[in-house]
Amino acid sequence: MPASGVTMIERSVDKTYEWLNQLADALGSPGDRHYAYRVLRAVLHTLRNRLPVDAAAHLGAQLPELIRGIYYESWRPSATPQPYHHAAQFLDQVAAEAGLTGETQAGYAVAAAARVLRQHITAGELDHVCAALPTEICALLTDTKS
Repeated sequence: MPASGVTMIERSVDKTYEWLNQLADALGSPGDRHYAYRVLRAVLHTLRNRLPVDAAAHLGAQLPELIRGIYYESWRPSATPQPYHHAAQFLDQVAAEAGLTGETQAGYAVAAAARVLRQHITAGELDHVCAALPTEICALLTDTKS
């Protein structure tokens, strides 16, 4: 494999660790990349499963390679979008997948993950994602008070 291919992989790993470290800090658990990974994976899967296929693919294209792999893991496009319309349903899905204790912990986790996403994806892409979501769910991703 050419050195450039290895370098690309190394950059993707570094970028993934950067996201996980930022999320661990935002979650109040500095250095706990395992917890950050569980949360990021759950938020990305729950978001992906709620979006129409085109919007999900557009979001996936904005993610670093390794995180994109996490995002697409076990995806069934024919089963999307999932029919949850309320923030509570979204949070319940995140809590179940991440092994969180309930809606309050999931709300905190989604807010932290959304802050990291907002740092790394374009505002236009976030607008595109929100346009495809119910208002309550979009608010979880765009609330600047979080």
